[in-house]
Order: sequence, then structure tokens, then C-alpha cells
Amino acid sequence: MTRIKRGYIAQKRRTKIRLFTLSFRGAHSRLTRTISQRKIKALVSANRDRDRKKRGFCMYNMYKGQFLRNRKIVAQMGILKGNCLLMIANEIIT
Repeated sequence: MTRIKRGYIAQKRRTKIRLFTLSFRGAHSRLTRTISQRKIKALVSANRDRDRKKRGFCMYNMYKGQFLRNRKIVAQMGILKGNCLLMIANEIIT
């Protein structure tokens, strides 16, 4: 019986997953099963940490100190003078 090679679609899928985990260390960037597990874990962590970043944002402290009331003004300050907004945030935090 002749040897049958697997199709290119499965290889293409694995290559795409490998490109995602290229910077991971050890077996997490080499073994297919471990690669897929690490990719899922990385995406879950990224999604979770995006929400956590928003929780820890200093804007809450600004509202708590009744400094900022209007979001439109805050957005304009951030666009026009980013350093000004950063200095105000540092003053409120400390």
C-alpha cells in the first residue's frame, strides 16, 4: 500500500497557530497540542486583562474627587494636551 500524505489544510492551520506562538518559550512554541492550549490561554488572559486595566484606571479617582463631570471635556483634554491630563491624574492619585 502506498503512503498517503495528509492534506495541506491541516498543515496550514497548524502553521497559522505556530505563527501566533512564535515568541513563546520551549515546548509552548514547538509542540502542536501545547501550542493550541497556550494560544487559548493567552487569548483568555488578554480579554480578562483588558477589563482589569479599565478597572484600575485613574478616572474613577477623578470622579470620586468630583474633579471631572463631563466626559467630553476629558476626551478633549486627552487629545489636545495629553501631558496635562497625566499631570492631573498623578496629582489626584498621590
